[in-house]
Amino acid sequence: MSSLTRSPSSWYPGSCNITFTHSPHPLVLPSKTGPKRTLPELCQDITPPCNLNPFLFNGHLQTAWTAVKEDGPPIHYKRRVFASEDLGFKGHFAVDFVVSPPEPTAKPAADGGPEDTGLREDPVGVGHTSLPPRTTYFGDKEFDALGSNDTKPMLITLHGLSGGSHEVYLRHVLAPLVAAQHSDSKAIETGLSGGEWECIVVNSRGCAGSKITTSILYNARATWDLRQTVKWCRKRWPNRPLFGIGYSLGANILTNYVGEEGASCLLSAAVVVSNPWKLEVSSLALQRTWIGMEIYSATMGKHMRTLFQTHRDQILENKALSEERILKMKYLHEFDREVQCATWGYPTEGAYYRDASSADSVLAIRLPFFALHARDDPIAADEGVPYEEVKQNPYVVLCATSGGGHLSWFELGGGRWHAKPVSAASAVVSHRLCGLVLTVMIGCRLFERDGAGGRFWQARASKRGA
Repeated sequence: MSSLTRSPSSWYPGSCNITFTHSPHPLVLPSKTGPKRTLPELCQDITPPCNLNPFLFNGHLQTAWTAVKEDGPPIHYKRRVFASEDLGFKGHFAVDFVVSPPEPTAKPAADGGPEDTGLREDPVGVGHTSLPPRTTYFGDKEFDALGSNDTKPMLITLHGLSGGSHEVYLRHVLAPLVAAQHSDSKAIETGLSGGEWECIVVNSRGCAGSKITTSILYNARATWDLRQTVKWCRKRWPNRPLFGIGYSLGANILTNYVGEEGASCLLSAAVVVSNPWKLEVSSLALQRTWIGMEIYSATMGKHMRTLFQTHRDQILENKALSEERILKMKYLHEFDREVQCATWGYPTEGAYYRDASSADSVLAIRLPFFALHARDDPIAADEGVPYEEVKQNPYVVLCATSGGGHLSWFELGGGRWHAKPVSAASAVVSHRLCGLVLTVMIGCRLFERDGAGGRFWQARASKRGA
């Protein structure tokens, strides 16, 4: 059996079907105690019933609700700006490290809360256009002192299009992982967060108030900064299991990264949420409807145009770009046509979308990989989800809910199902969905190291010159 559908568990009008798609010969996880279990069995067991807000009864309403202001859990960061080590993609990018809450000052922060005590000038000298709330910089000595031999799990996060470490959907997942564990003083002593997990967010170039130093922003296949960050983390913390989680465009980038790395990937497991998978399919789906064009595509296009205006001088160092045409664009696919194609040498946005899509990367994944998708997602179209490719890879499980929209899954009361606590019968242990998936996958990087999927991707990577 390569798929299993879990019907709604109650009469509740917001209850959703949940379908798990996987290989008929799935990965078997090792166990020191008890019987061995398969990856799909594990994912099914830790996935709670999906009971959403019945008043947000379709993907459009769910997705639109994200525009309603929600403070979300406060997460504090310290930032470090890295210089790219890849000469093909020169520039700088910002990585935000989750830290314990500092003592606040009386000065109000940008979000109306108290300002953080800390360094607000970049010691690297790149600087920022603005610092997100609760974000300061590492001092040089403090940053150089990072690194240890502890075995705490570490989560590396990628945000969505034009987002950043400040995004609410992202903080909902990070908060319980880094919550202070007063019963475990060792965890507090050996990490920045004060919790059971250490977490960082790799901000796409120019996002989250970061500055760019060349004409290069990022694209849907921008795996180079993530790759450098993962290698850096492995050197600083050689014994920590490293995990990845990506949202929307960040999910596409993360999927491409683990596919490119194959069996050599330094991550132990990965989770992706609302991945657009086949970018051309999702783009054409948006263009077929008024709401797709005038609401979603126009909104995303506006955000990318704002990003261009923020970094105008640097981006226009690329003489292939036309400021006049960029400022006239309205929709996301127009931005991709005017900026991404000219920057990366694609003849059309369709060619860019096909090359940057992550659906084929599924075949090359060689680590436990959990994907979460809502079938009514109006941005990451269900018709573009690689269900058949998932069935060909024993390392991958795809969980698709019948409702939830894009990065939404709002429950009655405002909570989000994708980050819902899963409580044990004793109510002693509680984790968020993604955190629990990642936790139980620690140490599961074994098994088959090549195969048809790996050979497929290696051939494609070779052809691309990767």
